[in-house]
Amino acid sequence: MKPLLSCIALLVLLSACNKEAAMPAREARPALTQLVGGQALASSPVYSGEIRARHETNLSFRVAGKIVAQWVDAGAQVKAGQALARLDAADAGLQANAAEAQFQQAEAEVKRFRELHHQGFVSQSALDAKETAFKAAAAQAGLTRNQSDYTTLRADRDGVVAAVLAEAGQVVVAGQTVLRLAQTGELEAEIALPEAQFAQHKVGDKAEVVVLAGDGAALPGYLRELAPINDPLSRTYPARVAFAAKPGQVALGMSARVRFMNPGMNPGLQAKTAEWLIPLSAVYQQGKQTAVWVVAADQSVSLRQVQVAAYRDAGAVITGGLHPGERIVSAGVHRLSEGEKILIIESVTNGSGAR
Repeated sequence: MKPLLSCIALLVLLSACNKEAAMPAREARPALTQLVGGQALASSPVYSGEIRARHETNLSFRVAGKIVAQWVDAGAQVKAGQALARLDAADAGLQANAAEAQFQQAEAEVKRFRELHHQGFVSQSALDAKETAFKAAAAQAGLTRNQSDYTTLRADRDGVVAAVLAEAGQVVVAGQTVLRLAQTGELEAEIALPEAQFAQHKVGDKAEVVVLAGDGAALPGYLRELAPINDPLSRTYPARVAFAAKPGQVALGMSARVRFMNPGMNPGLQAKTAEWLIPLSAVYQQGKQTAVWVVAADQSVSLRQVQVAAYRDAGAVITGGLHPGERIVSAGVHRLSEGEKILIIESVTNGSGAR
């Protein structure tokens, strides 16, 4: 009996060992990660803008009519007085001819009445009536000549055609914008300030402008204009930042980034703070505490509390708890456990805080 029990016990023990041996080791979980650092966030927000000329003029005809000729396109360099477009002047020409004929008739009449009055054949009142008619005809002739001249649209200053808003063949009314002329020379970055940032700025504030198509250099400038009323659609306040640039360095319409400088900052420099922008998907919320998973050298993860200064559309701004060069898990944070080893997958955009 005892040998039988011993055999049964041995079989049970061997079966348990086989089950333990059959259990595979837990595989490392793939996890998307990225490095902290790359570029610290600046202490002040950055605003997107567009390069515009400081002086822009909307050009329009002073009379209504059909555009029959247009001699410039967007981007064309023009000189003051240069003809840009022309309306059909047939009707204006007829009116000018009619007014000129009436003027000549009135002139002949007043000359005749002056002679008759000198000879005593007409009264002073009759002469005065002819003098008044002559002055009215002269004024009407001058007006119609001006109307005829107004059928040609000319540049009021040197500049570049920023936009063409009406084409040949189109009928326009008096005062309707046909071309937009930008005066070359002084440039500005046009931006929009959110309502929350409006009270923090005033005209004269120092700023830096970075043209995206340029060499990345920060061009010193200042807030020249800040609208007191916000845009009813975007709920933002239009603003313009004037800056200096070398000729040919910046073109109209280029995209730019504007950063306002805090008092005490030196031009050309931006004070950096220990702030890092991480993806919102990297944030692990534990009640009222915020943490992230930090990856160790052996690819194990540990939870670390961090301080969040603000949440933005681009991610969370971290002001404490992380150091440049550390690796964090950027997605799938709720599936991890303390000490678990992961299979590192590099993020496509590596480097927290990069813009």
